[in-house]
This record gives sequence, structure tokens and C-alpha cells, in this order.
Amino acid sequence: MKLVTPLIRKGGVSTALVMPNLKPTISNTDQALAYKAELQALAPEVQFLMTLYLNPDLTPAEIEKAAKAGVVGVKSYPRGVTTNSEGGIEDYRIYYPVFEAMQKHNMILNLHGEIPSDPDNDICVLNAEERFLSHLKQLHTDFPTLRIVLEHATTKAAVEAVKSLGDTVGCTITVHHLQLIVDDWAGQCHHFCKPVAKYPHDRAALRQVIKDGHPRFFLGTDSAPHPRHLKENASSCAGVFTGSHVLPYLATILESFGALDRLQSFACENGRRFYQLGERSATAGQVTLQRTEFTVPEELEYVDDEGAERAIVPFMAGKKLTWSFA
Repeated sequence: MKLVTPLIRKGGVSTALVMPNLKPTISNTDQALAYKAELQALAPEVQFLMTLYLNPDLTPAEIEKAAKAGVVGVKSYPRGVTTNSEGGIEDYRIYYPVFEAMQKHNMILNLHGEIPSDPDNDICVLNAEERFLSHLKQLHTDFPTLRIVLEHATTKAAVEAVKSLGDTVGCTITVHHLQLIVDDWAGQCHHFCKPVAKYPHDRAALRQVIKDGHPRFFLGTDSAPHPRHLKENASSCAGVFTGSHVLPYLATILESFGALDRLQSFACENGRRFYQLGERSATAGQVTLQRTEFTVPEELEYVDDEGAERAIVPFMAGKKLTWSFA
């Protein structure tokens, strides 16, 4: 946290949605506010939007308390599908009173859109997102005014599902999912994330919906800062770290498929509109990019709380980007 939080603004980002899957998880309002205070002490110029971890102890009363305290959303993780999701959900129906309260108080439901792998039923990491989409459609049907975000979509099926639903359903796409396919993470731990990157036609669908300028698709970096020793491991952590160079990554990748003109709407406008944040304040400043080659560092070094020397490997480490900050 001490290393990567100051990098948020340096990466060109002034507003960040904070995920709750820590150890322990951020499961109530008091925990969220305490976490926010720690983050703001490290990056006072960043607007942190807090979320709660959907869990059985979450109640409609806690939702009301959270909404009044400025917590913007609740994140749902199916059990066991990603980092620190052991306490994730198995059945959405038991949370319907919570969703009703969220709808009433205008909070957002953020969905990790996968179901757990189940070899007996032919479910694995490559189709877990597509098999989840029926849950997304059912939640939207049952709570039509609840704002829902399908996070970090990776498939053509997810793109088409979100497009088919109403204006209260949005979708984030990450920097790395615009670049990677399955071959790029199979055997490459620093490209392994959940949901995993899929097939070329899936990546093409993600790119096309941005080129089309669809207003309900927007940037979600899903930037997980796992240390090298936990990534280069027999059981690698899921996550790709893009937080240090978000906009140079994005400009470089968008330009590669002819969508550079969508940079501002995709990264800066669509998400703010969906989250009802209003126009960016003058104090947020502006970011200027220049067409100058930049080499991504091989690693970012730090010392952990026990005094051990550690490092985080950023996305595209050692590779050249065609855009950099002016």
C-alpha cells in the first residue's frame, strides 16, 4: 500500500474505486472509512471511492449507514475464484434484501463476473465468465434500477450481454485485457489474472466496443500489486499491476487498434457519468501525454513491514510504450 498508493496519481489517475478483498476483507462501513483514511494520507490528491465486501453479515441497515458515509458500492466475489475470495458468495438470492437497500440508497453493485470452476459440469477459467452472465441478467431483471457494473470483462459474450441490458448496467475493461490473450498468460505468471485473458475474438470484441464509443463501457484498471515472490510462485497470485503507468499504457494500446480518439471518453468520462460523479474539478488538473518512447521499468522495489527487500513487476516490464507523460 505504501509503495503503490502514491503511484495512482503518477499513473495519471485522480479517482480510484477501491476493492475490498484485503486480509481481512473490508466488510463494514467503519473498516471502509479507516482504510480510506490510510489511503488518503498517502495520496491526498486522489478521490477514493470505497466499496464493501458482500458477505453474510452485511445487512440493509449497514447499507444505509454506508451510503450515508459516502461508500459508493458493494463488491461481489463468487467463492474461491480470485484473490482473497474464500468468503465469497454461493447464492445471490440470500442477498436480495441487501440489493433492495442498495437500490433504494443508490449504491452500485460491482460484480466479479465468474462462477467457480466445476470440472464435472465442464466449467473452467476459460468459460467461467460466460457461464456467469445469466446471473447478471437475472439481477438486472429483479432490480432494474440498481446500478450494476460487470467488472473487468474478458469475453465477446460479456460485451454483448451488457449491451443488451438497460442503462443501469455498466462494464469495465482493463488495460491488460485489451492487450493479452490466453497464450500470453499460459506459462507467464506476471500476466495471470482473474478472469483470465481469453481468445483473440474476445479481445477483438473488447476493442471494438471501445472504438464504437459505447457509453456504458469504461476503464477499470484492476491493478493488483502482488509482490514478485508471490507471483513467481507454485500457486501464483492473480493480478496484473498497471497502476504506475495507466495512461501511457492505454494510449499506446488504443492507438495500436485505431481507437486513440476514444481515450478521454473511455478513461475519463464514461465511468464518471455512470458513477454520477459530475464533472471533474479544476483541482484534479489535467494530464498531457506526448508521443515519446518510454521503457517500462523492470520492477518497482520496496521494503516490506518486516524489513525484507521486495519488488513488484509492472505490466509490460522492460518493453517500450509509444506514449509517455509530458
